[in-house]
Amino acid sequence: MASDTAPSRRAPAGAAVLRDDVTEAIRAAVFAELAAVGYGRMSIEGIARRAGVGKAAVYRRWRSKLPLVLDVVSAVAALGVPAPSTGSLLTDIRVLLEVTARALRHPVASQIIPDLLAEASRSPEIAEALQTALRDTQRGIASGIIDSAIARGELPQDTDAELALDLIAGPLYWRLAVLRAPLSPRYLDRLSAATTAALAATAAM
Repeated sequence: MASDTAPSRRAPAGAAVLRDDVTEAIRAAVFAELAAVGYGRMSIEGIARRAGVGKAAVYRRWRSKLPLVLDVVSAVAALGVPAPSTGSLLTDIRVLLEVTARALRHPVASQIIPDLLAEASRSPEIAEALQTALRDTQRGIASGIIDSAIARGELPQDTDAELALDLIAGPLYWRLAVLRAPLSPRYLDRLSAATTAALAATAAM
C-alpha cells in the first residue's frame, strides 16, 4: 500500500504531506461507495478499501464521513457549468436541458442524488450542501440564460430567474429521478418550446 506522504527534501517537521493523488482517489471512492451502498451504509473503512489506502489516510483529511461527503459535494458544485450562449432563449434552454438530462442519467448520479436528498431530510448539513450543489449552481446558470434573453429583448426586465429554474429543472427531475422514464430528443425539443413559451407567458403577467 502506498504511503500517504510524498518524498520531499523539506517535509514539514511532525506533519504528513498529503498527496493529491491519494486525496483524489478517496474522493472518487466516495462517489463509488455512495452509488453502491448509499450514505447510510457508507463507512470510512469501505471508502479506504475502495481507494486502496489505509483508514488513517482518510482521517488525516476528514474527521468523519459527513464532512467528507459535504466536501466532495461542494467541490463538484464549485466546478459549475457555463451558461449556454447560443444567441436564442429557445436554443439556450434546449442545450441546458440536454446537459442536465445527461448528468441526471449518469448511473452514479441517478443513484447518489435521490439517496442524498433522502438523507437531507434528516441532516441540515447535507441539506445545506445539496442546496449549494444542486440549486445554487443551477440558479446561476438559469440567471445567465435569463439575463442574456433580457439583453436580446426576448424577455422583459422583471423576468423571474427563480421561476425559470423551476420550469427548466422540475420536469427533468420528475421524469428521470422520480418516474425514471426515458427522454427522447423529441421530448426535449417539446419541453424546450413549452418552457420558452411559459417564461414568455409568466413574464407578461
